Amino acid sequence: MKLSIITINYNNATGLRKTLESVSLQTCQDFEHVIVDGGSTDGSRELIVQYAEAAKYPVKWVSEPDTGIYNAMNKGIRMATSEYIEILNSADWLYDDEVVEKMLRALEEKQYPDIMYGNMIKVYPNGNRVDTCGSNQYTPKSFLYFYKGTLNHNCAYIRRSLFEKYGLYDEQMKICSDWKWYVDAIALGDVVPVYVNINVTYFDMNGVSESGGKNAELIQKERREYLERVLPKTILNDYDQFAFPVLQYQHLKKYHLWGLVYFMERVVFKLEKWGILR
Repeated sequence: MKLSIITINYNNATGLRKTLESVSLQTCQDFEHVIVDGGSTDGSRELIVQYAEAAKYPVKWVSEPDTGIYNAMNKGIRMATSEYIEILNSADWLYDDEVVEKMLRALEEKQYPDIMYGNMIKVYPNGNRVDTCGSNQYTPKSFLYFYKGTLNHNCAYIRRSLFEKYGLYDEQMKICSDWKWYVDAIALGDVVPVYVNINVTYFDMNGVSESGGKNAELIQKERREYLERVLPKTILNDYDQFAFPVLQYQHLKKYHLWGLVYFMERVVFKLEKWGILR
């Protein structure tokens, strides 16, 4: 069995039902489902019992108090037994009935990379949906990528042994521990994630890790504190000053507009050299 799907939940029976249904409808059911409930009192536990009894694949579950999101995720990782892990939390759901089949096939085609990820669709409270797609150009391979962004966890298949090598999620962080783990494994480690153009999940933007609104300040605070611990001050100052221009360059290069910018820069250089601009 190649895949363990991990779902954490706390008093969100409505969202959990949507998640469980999307898993149960998969055309390929060669996986185990690990559910970690935080001791819900809204009927979630009863829903899990019914689901586990009806499932045609292994379901492992626990319903007990935890100390937060990452404590629950770590419980799920410890309970999982498959080679790869996907974290699909309550209220998020799989894109269609063939996602697992497509992703397991892609794992084989890509020769089983340490991390393989696809596309995630963000679903906002007003019903709007925004595709979050990867590309070869923006594959996260550098610290610059994580200085501004992150790799979405619910559309990623992560080799379980990486949690032994790089540790579990940092439970001292409230909202950015999955980002920190990616930094440790990819930006500071030797893991090279592989992108596949497959729509994997829908992500509920009502969640705690939603990057805008009420959680934006906490996200920035936790990320900054970690960057200040792992980067020398001089390097972090360079990132603060030059990260945005480099990202602009990457964006222009994506649409083959960098040649125009390069030409303008050469004109300015010549004008400075001739003393026209000072």
